[in-house]
Amino acid sequence: MTISSSLNAGVSGLSANASRLASISDNIANSSTRGYKRVQTDFHSMVNAGSGGTYAAGGVRTTNVRLIDERGPLVTTSNATDLAVRGRGMLPVASVADIEAGLSPTMMLTTTGSFRTDSSGYLTSESGLALMGWPANADGSVTHAARDSSDSLEPVLIDLNRLSAEPTTEISLTANLPASATDVGAAGTPEEQVVRYYDSMGRAEELTITYTPTVATAPATTGSNEWNMQIVDSASGATVIGEYTLTFDDSATSAGTLQSVATTTGGAYDATAGSVTINVAGGPIEISVGVLGEQNGMSQLGEEFVPGTTEKDGTPVGSFVSVEVNETGEVIAKYDSGDTRVIYKVPLADVSNINGMQALDSQTYVPTDEAGDFYLWDAGDGPTGEILSYALEESAVDVATELTNMIQTQRAYSSNAKVIQTVDEMLQETTNIKR
Repeated sequence: MTISSSLNAGVSGLSANASRLASISDNIANSSTRGYKRVQTDFHSMVNAGSGGTYAAGGVRTTNVRLIDERGPLVTTSNATDLAVRGRGMLPVASVADIEAGLSPTMMLTTTGSFRTDSSGYLTSESGLALMGWPANADGSVTHAARDSSDSLEPVLIDLNRLSAEPTTEISLTANLPASATDVGAAGTPEEQVVRYYDSMGRAEELTITYTPTVATAPATTGSNEWNMQIVDSASGATVIGEYTLTFDDSATSAGTLQSVATTTGGAYDATAGSVTINVAGGPIEISVGVLGEQNGMSQLGEEFVPGTTEKDGTPVGSFVSVEVNETGEVIAKYDSGDTRVIYKVPLADVSNINGMQALDSQTYVPTDEAGDFYLWDAGDGPTGEILSYALEESAVDVATELTNMIQTQRAYSSNAKVIQTVDEMLQETTNIKR
């Protein structure tokens, strides 16, 4: 009967607008929730085929969609491990309770989080979510892992008591030797240069480098331009671990540059790199003295010995200070010695239909069949954006829009209630016909 279909349509209208009011209420309640994605209620008409030329009301039904692809504005913070994603992609997280219970953690996804180390050293948010990543090797690289699986991901664990030390492997020498020291009648006074380095255990040692000029003898009218370089390692006592003969050019075009390097003891001179490799007690060190004929490294000009700036790698033993995450997802531990180490790599997960994921508590989501298979990208690669530290994502809710929608919903609900009231009055009239 057509009048009964009108009653059913009114009831479905009440139910549909009640559902919309529920989503609006949720959105307004979470208007200040970091990373919250608003819910949108869509209305869909239902059509019933009438009979005998009459029309039967079909009513309305609703579907609720969480707009996960909508991003809220980003705000800056003072915490280095406040993270937000700028662009596509989501951060992998897991429940700290599951991790501490020894369970295999289920990967969940989120777009933002304020992470800090907890009592166990896990980088976690206030809602109990641990940041997930791939552990890095000693050199900071990450072993290749399957990108369509979360099995290789681990919760980011910061060892606050771990010390750091980096051995010295490269030293770049720059010094000017006095050309006059090799002239006929010169005193032949040696020059000395001391360079500190760090061994494999983080201990400070010293290389004493002595430059002894070869004094020219009569009847020569110019200097020999030749120096003997001896290298002594403090960790090995007075033993000479490297000895070389440096000869400098005195031509008009290349005056003062290295002309040749002859090896007496120690590693051979590499003309391409302009360096020699010596073996100290803590391991090999490559010492750059300069490329032949080029204005770099060692030189011989004038009458004064001028030791230049010595550049080297390596750091002494240092204690943990802080941790940061860069835009590519590298989790970097910093130490008071100035050393930095990459300890984890946090990827960004992406799915084909991001709005098809299942929403869970604390602004987290899990992939579903509707969302499609996920893939773990390096941040900034493929379709994914960057990971921003010192930043959080605000709620994607616009309160003014939600209040407007609430007024519309209230009016629509009242109108559907009026339909039910009218149908009730018409049915009452039909009942009165019998009387």
